[in-house]
Amino acid sequence: MPQPQLKPGWAETFGVAGSLSDPHFRALAQLIEAQVGIKLPPAKRFMLEGRLQKRVRALGLSDMGQYVDALFNADQFEDELVHLIDVVTTNKTDFFREPAHFDFVRNTAIPELMKLRGGGPQRNLKLWSAAASTGMEAYTMAIVLDDMIRAGLRADFRILGTDISNPVLRMAQKAIYDIEALTPVPEHLAKRYFLRSRDSSRAECRVVPELRSRVNFQRMNLMDTTYPVDRDVDIIFCRNVLIYFDKPTQRKVVTRLCSHLRPGGYLMVGHSESMVHNVVPGLKQIRPTIFTV
Repeated sequence: MPQPQLKPGWAETFGVAGSLSDPHFRALAQLIEAQVGIKLPPAKRFMLEGRLQKRVRALGLSDMGQYVDALFNADQFEDELVHLIDVVTTNKTDFFREPAHFDFVRNTAIPELMKLRGGGPQRNLKLWSAAASTGMEAYTMAIVLDDMIRAGLRADFRILGTDISNPVLRMAQKAIYDIEALTPVPEHLAKRYFLRSRDSSRAECRVVPELRSRVNFQRMNLMDTTYPVDRDVDIIFCRNVLIYFDKPTQRKVVTRLCSHLRPGGYLMVGHSESMVHNVVPGLKQIRPTIFTV
């Protein structure tokens, strides 16, 4: 990742104590946009300050100026940048979030993809959760596909989940969630695909191992110029991320995502992101938030 060139000790020149000064905020906002494409308007300054306070304390620093100096220190930049990104990224997710998308996968996308297969041997379907967060989206995909196979679908599948945040990826790999997270999951699927903790004092559940084995997670930045992902993916979910990017960044990200779809594959975005067909030529809109190539 490129490192901004700032003079050592630059933070002290602003004479700011515990708060995040305007110059500090502008420097961090520029860095965040350059690294992950997220634009932070001035109104987000106090939000960023509040989220960074815990990190400042964890490093044993006394103020934001020291933190910014530590961040831009050549020896610490790469390691601390990861923590900064974790602070600013939003990781809201649920099982079966925006359920119409999973209905479409079950009732339309998979049947159409299997028709394109044109018969022959059992097909290995590939799905990608491109902003996987704690893994609930990827595991919902796996639940839907496995349930279809149990109902007679002649296919196998693999699912990839990627995210820029290491902490949420670790949670996704563990696949342990609070029991309350199962609220959106149909009861028969919750019983089949989740194990309850044997410790009654822990209101937790875990995705069953046979489902976990079909889902892999890895760290990836959507701002990278290339993605380490196969180019014959059948369905990509990239929801509630593009809204944070400006139009040029949306165009680049969606273009790169679509280059990994096989012909006839599907891209699904969030309900506030249906504008992507206006920024990427060649996308065919099936529904307001569903596209095909």
